[in-house]
Amino acid sequence: MVSPKELERELNRLLVPENFRDYAPNGMQIASDQLISRLVTGVSATQALIEAAITQKAQAILVHHGYFWKGENPCLVGMKYRRIKQLMEHDISLFAYHLPIDAHPTLGNNAQLAGRLGIHIVDGLDKGNPYSIGNIGEFSEELTGQQLSQRIADVLGRVPLHIDAPQKPIRTVAWCTGGAQGYIEQAIACGVDAYITGEASEQTTHIARENGIHFFAAGHHATERYGVAAVGAMIAEKYDIKHEFIDIDNPV
Repeated sequence: MVSPKELERELNRLLVPENFRDYAPNGMQIASDQLISRLVTGVSATQALIEAAITQKAQAILVHHGYFWKGENPCLVGMKYRRIKQLMEHDISLFAYHLPIDAHPTLGNNAQLAGRLGIHIVDGLDKGNPYSIGNIGEFSEELTGQQLSQRIADVLGRVPLHIDAPQKPIRTVAWCTGGAQGYIEQAIACGVDAYITGEASEQTTHIARENGIHFFAAGHHATERYGVAAVGAMIAEKYDIKHEFIDIDNPV
């Protein structure tokens, strides 16, 4: 077993949250004194995930999307009250790490997605920055847009939105999981053939078409399932505790 304080220290050592300017606090967001023998991980700290953790008799939850985001109503009312009340009633600690779980060089969302898609990581999207949120890389062989779209669908279990660049083969690629469509122009500046992220905005289509780059929106949730699960598995092995990643389906 491991104490919540010790688990937070280990997560902070592993994910170095002090190196990121984030939109929510990273670390232990709901504190319990209960020793942890079972850890549940998930993408977002939803009511459904909390209920699943209670069913599993977990003492802690680790997520990518936690609570207390900048600009949100700080009052504990409605949905936020119900979630936090249930965590406290069942004495469950909640740990949340946002950008640090995106950027970890081996366990992070971007690195884990690259491994599954067969991308060799070359650099950060913010070149030379070891804490870059996105990456650039290359495939071992040229792919058509349709071939990469099918590969993404096979890996993630959902067909991505693909803005095609007709007749342009894909060898180099930039990617950033989640809602990172705003990085497409940074990807274009890197000279890659394709950009992969989770979501799209109206203007993303025009930017991709007018710059001749393939664009793939593969799902915010779908692209961010792997980092937190990888971190949870490492923690479970280190402390000899039980761990389960619970995927609460989200079509976005």
